[in-house]
Amino acid sequence: MIQDAPAQLPEVVVTAARLPPAAGEAAFSTTRLGSERLEDQRRLDEALAEVPAVSLFRRNSSLAANPTTQGLSLRAIAPTGAGRALVTLDGVPLNDPFGGWVIWSQLPPEAVGSLDVIRGAGSGPYGAGALTGVVQLRERDEGQVVDGSVAGRGGARLAASGGGGLGPLSLRLSGVHERSDGYLPVRGGFAGAADQPLDLDLWSVAARADARLGAGAAALSIRASAFEEDRGSGLAGARATASGEAVSATLARPPLPGGYGWRLQAWRRWSDLANSSVAVAADRSTTTPANDQMETPAVGWGLNAALRRRSGPLEWEVGADARFAEGETRELFRFMAETFTRSRTAGGETAVMGAYGDASWSAGPWLVAGGLRVDRSEQSGGGRLERDLASGAATLDERYAASGDTVWTGRLAARRTLGGAWSGRAAAYAGFRPATLNELHRPFRVGNDLTEANPFLKPERLSGLEAGLAWRTVPVRGTATLFWNRLEDAVVNVTVGQGPATFPRAGFVPAGGVLRQRQNAGTIEAVGLELAADGDLGERLSWRGALSATDARVDGGAAAPQLTGLRPAQAPIWSVTAGLEWRATDRLSLSADGRWESRRFDDDLNSRVLEAALILDARAEWRVTDRASAYVAAGNLLDAEVETAETAGGVPSYGAPRTLSAGLRFRY
Repeated sequence: MIQDAPAQLPEVVVTAARLPPAAGEAAFSTTRLGSERLEDQRRLDEALAEVPAVSLFRRNSSLAANPTTQGLSLRAIAPTGAGRALVTLDGVPLNDPFGGWVIWSQLPPEAVGSLDVIRGAGSGPYGAGALTGVVQLRERDEGQVVDGSVAGRGGARLAASGGGGLGPLSLRLSGVHERSDGYLPVRGGFAGAADQPLDLDLWSVAARADARLGAGAAALSIRASAFEEDRGSGLAGARATASGEAVSATLARPPLPGGYGWRLQAWRRWSDLANSSVAVAADRSTTTPANDQMETPAVGWGLNAALRRRSGPLEWEVGADARFAEGETRELFRFMAETFTRSRTAGGETAVMGAYGDASWSAGPWLVAGGLRVDRSEQSGGGRLERDLASGAATLDERYAASGDTVWTGRLAARRTLGGAWSGRAAAYAGFRPATLNELHRPFRVGNDLTEANPFLKPERLSGLEAGLAWRTVPVRGTATLFWNRLEDAVVNVTVGQGPATFPRAGFVPAGGVLRQRQNAGTIEAVGLELAADGDLGERLSWRGALSATDARVDGGAAAPQLTGLRPAQAPIWSVTAGLEWRATDRLSLSADGRWESRRFDDDLNSRVLEAALILDARAEWRVTDRASAYVAAGNLLDAEVETAETAGGVPSYGAPRTLSAGLRFRY
């Protein structure tokens, strides 16, 4: 929150232009991670891993995950590469305008002041995309951090965040550069000469200028950022490069006592993705080019406005927002006689425009919050053109009619203090997610498996109920939540054929491969339990633990009856996290974190089993001076083999083996 400085001081502290968290958020299931928890991780998705309800599409972290699999989902209802959660930085969406995934390298943890995970379908100010919840990031406002480290297998990283100001103006800069020679995802007796390490080279930079406007509390923030990452995909000839730039401008004033607060925001994001894929020989000795996605230029932009007031026990907010995206994939495919013989261009435009009203009322032990919003989602300008490169003749030329949906969503929650340190709450909500340009228009290939796009996908819709209990006793603090969710018109990759065979539009699928298509495959219902607790054992030892259990099942209906009764792909039932931190001396801190997850399936038919996995990380930090510290860390300390994927032929891929690192950190 922006605060007026006392008159006798010549300078004021200028923070980013933002509204403070709404009072009603306390009625929903929320977990906050502060900067001290985030700084110990190299990337934000790894920091989020300590919240068991949060997961990327696959078990890989963004150290090794292809950009197209970095979609974030909550509660393991039905993870997807596009993601079913909205991720924002001070209100600006970080989800890619073409694919919906989040390129986590664009924002180092050192640049983040706090992070809130809000579970449950978002309506109110969140709108489209917040199907299973929202991850709200707030950029750091104060302090300087520089962190440099080296790691096994050629790993090196340098990240920094800092700034300063004079009078009413401040400037904040952040950036990161990281590289790694990577590890082999296919190992042991399965690996062949075609298997290559998942190497990585990335950088990102950002600058934010904040200014206080006049003598009031209004502030203006202008932010610009850019990133690029280049990574191996684990096979000879297969690589991925993601890049992007973004700009935003925010004008905001927090509510004054008995007065109004407001926010006006505009943003624009450019992104591009190059992704080459290959077919793999049965003995994994060689690869053959299969697809060269040369570029995927996309642009997204949006506007939002909000007006808020608090008067006595009542706080309300009304607002409107609009998001637009356009992009296309440009690629070469059908490799024959040592050359690509076909080209493909496919893409279109999407738009979502909405308005909402939210309110909360607090009196005595009660907090009641709710809201209603309406959105109009549209897709237009869609098409797919494939040509023979030799003759230039069109082999496929499709144009898709514009379509749209109007969706009403809402949420309602109540929280009551039960006496002492106990409180209870209940909530109901509904949300929706339109299909991304990637799901609508871009077919893709992984090894010998092909997945077709579907330009006729309808928006997914989720409704849910939950009830929770929280306590803040000594020495244990905790929460417990029961929830039920129903996801309708779920976008699922449905298996429609197996190779070797030739299929319309998709072409040839080799032996050992399958053909899938994105479809609105019926309904997914999920019931779950979430537990989280933390506490102190004396003055120097603290602990935390959390458990998530989600039983999600598919009803494929007439569209995909073969899926009825099965679990969604990549959705484990159980996940457990635990952590210990021991401040052994005034200078030495030791910590350990563990995550266990039950088995999950790599495919929609539940035929490819990824076994249960346990990962243990450890860290020791020595405070050299008040401002400098040195640390050593071990990721996957027990060197567990964590299965992340499996081919139709039974060849598994694994996550990172044991990785040792050491570094220095400076804080000012």
